[in-house]
Amino acid sequence: MKENNNFAIKMQSFFIYDIINIIIVGENMFKGDYNFFEYKYNIAGYTGQDFGGFAQYLYLAISMLLMIILLVILKNKSKRTVLNIIKVSAIFLLIFYIGKTTWESIYDINYSGEFNINLLPFDACSIIMLATLLAGFGKGKIKGYAECWLVTGGLLGGISAMVILNAFNYYPFWSFGALYSMLWHFLMVFIGFLLVVTNYVEINYKTLLKGFAFHLIFSLIVILLDFIKNLDFMMYLNLGGIPFFESIATKITSIGMQFLNPLLMIVLYFIGFNLVYLITLCIKKIIRIN
Repeated sequence: MKENNNFAIKMQSFFIYDIINIIIVGENMFKGDYNFFEYKYNIAGYTGQDFGGFAQYLYLAISMLLMIILLVILKNKSKRTVLNIIKVSAIFLLIFYIGKTTWESIYDINYSGEFNINLLPFDACSIIMLATLLAGFGKGKIKGYAECWLVTGGLLGGISAMVILNAFNYYPFWSFGALYSMLWHFLMVFIGFLLVVTNYVEINYKTLLKGFAFHLIFSLIVILLDFIKNLDFMMYLNLGGIPFFESIATKITSIGMQFLNPLLMIVLYFIGFNLVYLITLCIKKIIRIN
């Protein structure tokens, strides 16, 4: 009995110690020798500590809880209400992007003397600006294709970025740079799931194909830009940052066949679209059960 009591005391001690550590880590995220709008190169002592750390788990936990609450509240709303949410989101994302790009460009130009072309809206997660504008204010088939992308490509990009938030490599949790990325990708996932749970978009394999077609149309412009300017928007040129496949792309490039890299990336995108499609089907089944 005494041994059990000792074990209980030890477990309580470990628990209290963990809570204290969490509090300390949490407090440190809101402290530092920098202001909220500081540029990444000016944040002394920060070398990406929040990437894969407590901050990232905190962001995921808060996002998941908030998203579930919002989706439950909005689940039975009318299509008109959902359409208005898409419209508001489209305007917000556009203004948010312009504001962030202007903010970062001022610093970039001061540092390098030129505009950073990588800030142009040609990465996979930037497609949501075009998709929400067309889904909210467009008409006809193009509107439908944009909606299909929101529940496929939008979810794929949003979920991937939320799980591995690259912004934390450059910006600590309590900073505008990190907030921009956290909120942007949260909205990508939220809007996609909103269209699923409200039955705003019918979920079937045609939905996936239409969403992927929308993705490919945007990709044609990006692939040309990547090869002409030697960039890696949407990872079509070098598959930059994708474990294992980046090495394959490097080998393909080394033998003078870099033109095959976009084809490999398109295959990976299509696999990702299918995985997201399965997730949306599971969500639909859960909703029906409830």
